[in-house]
Amino acid sequence: MESKDYLKDISEIKDLMNKSSRFISLSGLSGILAGIYALIGAAIAYWLVMAYSNGTLILDGKIFRLVMLDLFLVAALSILTGIFLTTKKAKQQGAKIWNATSKRLVINFLIPLVVGGLYILIILNQQKYGQTAALMLMFYGLALVNASKYSIGDIRYLGYIQIIIGLICAWFPGYGFWLWILGFGIMHIVYGTWMHFKYDRT
Repeated sequence: MESKDYLKDISEIKDLMNKSSRFISLSGLSGILAGIYALIGAAIAYWLVMAYSNGTLILDGKIFRLVMLDLFLVAALSILTGIFLTTKKAKQQGAKIWNATSKRLVINFLIPLVVGGLYILIILNQQKYGQTAALMLMFYGLALVNASKYSIGDIRYLGYIQIIIGLICAWFPGYGFWLWILGFGIMHIVYGTWMHFKYDRT
């Protein structure tokens, strides 16, 4: 009995240490919705490009600006949804949404993401479009891997997948649009569903 009690105490201490060093209130549903937003945004972008610019994007053109606005709205909706659902889950768990761990999570996530975003803007300004989708996927994947040590470890697997898809996209830039859909759309839905049933329903 004493041995079992010791094991139980050790397990409880481990859980407390894990909760104090990792932000575990991320919502799987937010991943599903982010994937849906990405698919809708991709459909709108595809329609804009094919219907109004004969399948090509011009940097200074109106269609290009609309596509960029479309991507921005997808990102904004995903972030706002993630914040709302994560805050809701944290309250249900009696956890603080903004503490030292969540701050480290956000900082480590944003560093690769901001650097990648600035680099993408630079090459777009140079009218180099071919690797845009690949760079988005790879920098996003790196951001997930970098932030995973401060959250649910499973996030790093999504990061690895995004990096791999990004590398494939860099090798086959002609399939960039469809690989972007696979990475940001389908994989988010698959990952979010898995996380929802693994963590949110417990």
